[in-house]
Amino acid sequence: MTGKVAVVTGASTGIGRAVALGLLGAGYRVALAARRQDALEETAQMAGANAANALPVATDVADPAQVERLFAAVKAKWGRCDLLFNNAGMGVQGYLLEDLPIEKWRQVVEVNLNGSFYCAQAAFRMMKEQSPRGGRIINNGSISAHTPRPDSIAYTATKHAITGLTKSLALDGRKYDICAGQIDIGNAATNMTQRMTKGVKQPSGEMMVEPTMDVQNVAKAVLYMDSLDLEANVLFLMVKATKMPFEGRG
Repeated sequence: MTGKVAVVTGASTGIGRAVALGLLGAGYRVALAARRQDALEETAQMAGANAANALPVATDVADPAQVERLFAAVKAKWGRCDLLFNNAGMGVQGYLLEDLPIEKWRQVVEVNLNGSFYCAQAAFRMMKEQSPRGGRIINNGSISAHTPRPDSIAYTATKHAITGLTKSLALDGRKYDICAGQIDIGNAATNMTQRMTKGVKQPSGEMMVEPTMDVQNVAKAVLYMDSLDLEANVLFLMVKATKMPFEGRG
């Protein structure tokens, strides 16, 4: 895998940071994308001896022009893109469905769905034209792509949409040797899941502390998905905390 070029969105913290560092440790050259340049620089520094293989590029994935600039920077530096981990995303807490402001709904759609499409389209174009041709796009779906949590309509709707995005990318990419897959993640221990240590609302309305898993399990799963030759594809993979309430949720 040494020498592959990857783009990781949402690389400034959490799952994106863990995956980016995992890829750098495996010998990839990695473009780090998120809105805050300082946090991206911090991710690069955390790579230690592999920091020279990191390219931090401040990017708001909801802005098509910034996405184009990101992939232009990758092409200018390394000439190709072998892997896109479409990870940047957001949710909205604290609103009942009937009280969710329209601007909050649109913000989640812009980042989670539109941003994922913008990045996938840019990566697809590069992978189609480069030599050797092809590559892999991995979308972060979330277990909410299968089963929603209470009060999460914007996040859940966009994550269901990511499944359609993944299937279309996989289908349309076949003739160009472009694979697309989706990783659905449940309760990885990050700053975003710190609230679970205090209790998370369940379908019954009760609050319950939920188990989490080390985020490194996600990095290992992404590395596995991209370790396959392009003749093989993990279309969907779910990795979750073993003891979290999911299988019988609701």
